Amino acid sequence: MSTYVIVHGAWHTGELMRSVADFVASLGHEVHTPTIAGNGQGDARDTGLDAAIGSLVDFIAEKSLTDIVLVGHSFGGMVITGAADRLPVGTIRRLVYWNAFVPNDGEALNDLVPGYFLAMFDQMAEADGTVMMPYPIWRDALTNDMEEGASRAAYARLVPQPYRTFTDKIRLSRPPAAFECGKSYINFTEDTGMPADMPWHPRLSAKLGLFRLVQRPGSHEVCFSRPELAAEAIVAAGRD
Repeated sequence: MSTYVIVHGAWHTGELMRSVADFVASLGHEVHTPTIAGNGQGDARDTGLDAAIGSLVDFIAEKSLTDIVLVGHSFGGMVITGAADRLPVGTIRRLVYWNAFVPNDGEALNDLVPGYFLAMFDQMAEADGTVMMPYPIWRDALTNDMEEGASRAAYARLVPQPYRTFTDKIRLSRPPAAFECGKSYINFTEDTGMPADMPWHPRLSAKLGLFRLVQRPGSHEVCFSRPELAAEAIVAAGRD
């Protein structure tokens, strides 16, 4: 049995990872799905990346978790990278990036996405400091393996994202390739959230140095469309 901590992406909460977590748990594993600071009900709209990372570090410490498989989906890759740099050696057995951002020191999420996202998000954030994924992008780029009704139902469960979690630059003592733990990258091949000239893999996965690659068919949001497939990929990526 392994202990998994699954970290959600932007606009999500830990609750939205529970369907995936339940499938992982059905295979005999312990699974946690924390909600990261900034995405919880009542969290500050100006929550930054450092606070988001700190909330994960605190969660792991408070639960006294060790030898874990730490999984980050999408924006969650920023959070697990920062946490891995802060947590004591032995806390994390393997990092698993699930169509996720992999930053080096001094990079923000906004440094890793196409320019057209920046102009759109900059304008959105002027109102209250948060941003929301527009439904047309959600529908065609992120949930392209779902029927329209299911896509709309999933979209209705999303939460606003504090924009500082995208604009703040991460501070790391070493690059992810130098982390002592094992690393894996899950690439769902129909994920078009990133354009073809800025792919998830190998553009971002290459920053991990030596890593295990797990590829499956599916969109960015298989946590909604096929949670059992997401769980299977996570276990394949996290195994010894």
